[in-house]
Amino acid sequence: MRTKWLDKNICYDGSQLRSLYAYMNEGILGDSIIAWRGPCDVAWEHMVDGEDLRARSPIAGSDMVHFVVEKFDCSLLAAVALQRLMSSIALDLIRQKAGSRSLAQELFRSGDDLFAGERKLSISVATVSPVSAMIHFAVNVSNTGTPVPTLSLEDLQYPATVFAQDLLLAMQKEVVSTVEATRKVSWIK
Repeated sequence: MRTKWLDKNICYDGSQLRSLYAYMNEGILGDSIIAWRGPCDVAWEHMVDGEDLRARSPIAGSDMVHFVVEKFDCSLLAAVALQRLMSSIALDLIRQKAGSRSLAQELFRSGDDLFAGERKLSISVATVSPVSAMIHFAVNVSNTGTPVPTLSLEDLQYPATVFAQDLLLAMQKEVVSTVEATRKVSWIK
């Protein structure tokens, strides 16, 4: 699992959730997680979550930290499990490292998203292509431009770049460790 922080502002519009995005745009071949900071405005034609499409729920924010994960040889069930693991790891990091510890302790995970009360901190989706599984996970840096009540890394006093690099490293270690765990067991007879 290779990771890379992109030190550029990119608007996530949903088109980035496609096979080989990290390879074609950043030269990262194979399992990867790339992250960057930028706004979010998911176009209807790139929205893959059926619930959001049916409800015509806009997905937007003026400043977020985005992560795009690509995992090869991965089923949709495994991708959703990895997506939820990423959300749980993000929650653990925030509880450990946020400047506003009391607010961080209010956070909880519901499915693949993080909340404090009714305020939403993250967005996420997992899907598959014929060659790989893809995950988009993003966390609000600010509360501006969101269509629902939100919480942000600014509220939590956790610098966005530090959070991104912490989550990249933690996810890389977790995926490598998980893959290694699959390679040290024998089959049952």
